[in-house]
Amino acid sequence: MRAATKNTQAFYNTEIPEGWSVSLLGELGTFSKGKGILKEQVISEGLPCIRYGEIYTTHDFIIKKFKSFISDDVANESKEIQNGDILFAGSGETVEEIGKAVAYIGNDKAYAGGDVIILSTKKNINPECLSYALETDFVKKQKRVLGQGNSVVHIYSSDLSKVKIPLPPLSEQKAIAQVLSTADAAIHTTEKLIAQKELRKKWLMQQLLTGKKRLKGFGGVWDENELKKFCKISKGEQLNKIELDKTGKYPSYSGGITPSGYTDNWNTNQNTIIISEGGNSCGYVNFITTKFWCGGHCYALLDLTHSVNRDFLFQILKFNETQLMKLRVGSGLPNIQKGDVENFSVKLPSIEEQIAIAQILQSVDTEISLLKAKAEKLREQKKGLMQQLLTGKVRLNVNE
Repeated sequence: MRAATKNTQAFYNTEIPEGWSVSLLGELGTFSKGKGILKEQVISEGLPCIRYGEIYTTHDFIIKKFKSFISDDVANESKEIQNGDILFAGSGETVEEIGKAVAYIGNDKAYAGGDVIILSTKKNINPECLSYALETDFVKKQKRVLGQGNSVVHIYSSDLSKVKIPLPPLSEQKAIAQVLSTADAAIHTTEKLIAQKELRKKWLMQQLLTGKKRLKGFGGVWDENELKKFCKISKGEQLNKIELDKTGKYPSYSGGITPSGYTDNWNTNQNTIIISEGGNSCGYVNFITTKFWCGGHCYALLDLTHSVNRDFLFQILKFNETQLMKLRVGSGLPNIQKGDVENFSVKLPSIEEQIAIAQILQSVDTEISLLKAKAEKLREQKKGLMQQLLTGKVRLNVNE
């Protein structure tokens, strides 16, 4: 890599190297539109396809592997895509995500459903580089301005055709795409490791937290008890509205799960287990390790007896989140009654075995946290590379 030369041309709030071209997206290819492919028409095997929602949830910059398939009959009513096509999501829930794009660089016969906008690129355009360029800050800002609608935001090919894109010559486009693809591969490898560790954690929980697999040196029967037998269940409260009006913001503490606000009815420096009482996260279990304020839709498990290890109890409650969610009552935004939490039963081995099991599961949690931090760092590094390479602030030596 090398720094850009001083010969530049202005583009928005930055400058790009001389020799780069600034083109309207409509000048880089021909637009068309996907067609058909309802959710109920997607099958597990058949011809590969992509629906607009999958551009957000499944693919990132480049389509590497299709997750959905359709029959020949449905394909006949859909739109075939070709190598080099850029696929845009024509609808989204926010202007921030509207017009997200992915490149198709495969050779398999594949199809695009409705609300997918297709740009078939010209031969002097590298589709991978263009896909990355479409997600740079200055291009995303243009797409946000073009997004239309309130609850559902739409963007059209007539809008996208006006988006301005700075691009280097084809040889440098290919070099940039190679560097960013390598960065993507590193992120993907780390995410794959995270998924493997999470599967291992799930298996360990199924074995160790049910007594199916016992650790060496431990035996005996596990005792079943209700939560109220070995801890105090405290319900949080909403922050006083008058106090909120005076400060203009919530207190600056970690709040855990606080869908309805914060409270000063008690705060503590203890490690505390929190169970969400209501709202969309009803039944979710969290572990707070710093000073905090408990929200109105939360229960805190306090004053644990010596017969239970806090870390083990957290792990077994996380394992039983599905069962906790079954305690919900009411319609709309359901909630869990305090009495139901108090009467929730868990099986406990000896305190020594609890500690041993908790240590094993915590070690896996630590590995997962470190990998997630690494993945986030790699994503930040790649974002920085995109901003440098796709504005020409840093140039690649294409002869290398």
